[in-house]
Amino acid sequence: MNALPPRLALRLFLTCWLVYALHFATNTVREIYLGLAIGDHLSFRVDEYGGLHHDLFETPGRGWHIGNNPGASMLGAIPYAAARPVIDRIVERVNRARASSGLTGPPAFDSPWAPARKFYAEAWRRGLDVKFGLGAFVMHAFCMAPLSALSVVVMFFLLRRMMQDEQRALWFSLLYAFGTPLFFRTGYLNQNMLVGHCILGAFAALTLLEGRRAALIAGFLGGFSLLLDYSGVVALGCLFVYTALLRRDYAVPFAIAAAPPILLLWFYQWASFGHPFYPGQHYMPPVAWIDKGYQGVSGPQWELLWMLAFDYRFGLFVSCPLLLAAAVAPIVRQTLLTKRQLSLLLLLFVLFWTFFSTVNYTRLQYNTGVRYMAPMIPVLFLLAAVALSRLARPALWFVSVAAVGQAWCMAMYRDVERGWGVLDPVLHVLLGGFQLPALTTLNRMNLGLEALAGGVSPLPLFALTGALVYGIWRRA
Repeated sequence: MNALPPRLALRLFLTCWLVYALHFATNTVREIYLGLAIGDHLSFRVDEYGGLHHDLFETPGRGWHIGNNPGASMLGAIPYAAARPVIDRIVERVNRARASSGLTGPPAFDSPWAPARKFYAEAWRRGLDVKFGLGAFVMHAFCMAPLSALSVVVMFFLLRRMMQDEQRALWFSLLYAFGTPLFFRTGYLNQNMLVGHCILGAFAALTLLEGRRAALIAGFLGGFSLLLDYSGVVALGCLFVYTALLRRDYAVPFAIAAAPPILLLWFYQWASFGHPFYPGQHYMPPVAWIDKGYQGVSGPQWELLWMLAFDYRFGLFVSCPLLLAAAVAPIVRQTLLTKRQLSLLLLLFVLFWTFFSTVNYTRLQYNTGVRYMAPMIPVLFLLAAVALSRLARPALWFVSVAAVGQAWCMAMYRDVERGWGVLDPVLHVLLGGFQLPALTTLNRMNLGLEALAGGVSPLPLFALTGALVYGIWRRA
């Protein structure tokens, strides 16, 4: 492929953005509520959504808030605010039509999960179901999907530097995009994957750029990872030490750039709860596992270490066996990563793994799939690339096809809670055919439309996307 790198990067970005947007999942996660509140009212309070999610809670005199850091919601609020005039008109028209139709209750929602049926019914009664659907889509298609696509481009530039081979770097980047749980986790707004993007971006800046601007970018992304989630403290600490070791005079610009997002986090906590340094979880009412340690956080636990890595529903290496190749990186002869880079990536993995083994809520991932360890996907992929790059071409093709097949099935059929865990999506797609998460939700709704009685097929959308991707890559 003879395209110049900037043009090649643009093609890669557009391809990933299109495919990720196609696989939008309709989950209304806690970050969406705060994103809506910021976009609607420039407020951190989510009072109008009280009782709709178990991670929304009320504190005396301060209203309702989410129990998590606000970074992902702040990002999602940007495209939502831009789209809000259109969304408001659609919601108003739908609610007016429902009122004039004489409907007294919500239509049946044929979800296999009782909480989902209860949520849909209550959202319908409040006139929020269409707003939630459109808001979640906008935050996905114009925030989560493009940021994940951008991370693939960053991975491409890193691999091109490491491998000194543009075409090989492109194919490995596509493997990262569609052969890892990045594909699955990009289905909706998710702060854990965004922390991974920050880590990758910071590492790339320190690897590809020169001068203090590298430290400034790395510092800002390190600080922003903390604004996204408190696990970001691990990323921030490791990146700061690594930056200071590269050049001692980089420590100050790193710290200066990290300060604004950290100060924003403290402002959010002060405005929401009255104290700048206590996390939102400090004020949460009792939930499962909250009695273990401090608000559910205790010492490292062997059981959780095992579950994070190998639980059949959300274990990182069960969700993506490809990443097991990272274990070979420290022992093979290679020139792709320096010893210092290798040490940073290994340290990040060990510390993140240990950090989340202290969080008892790890056990609750069974209903959402691999999530807590998502920040380590780019870290482990860089390590795995060291080993995979040494494979013969037939072996690499076999590994790649298997990885993409599993990752795509998980992105299409997202249920890992029942049956065979992460293998359940593979079985359902093999036995039931292609599907898309948003169409699955649509097919479960009783919309009273005869044309949808047999369900909506994803094949026309796959064909359209394929044609668009072909057009992106077609030689001029």
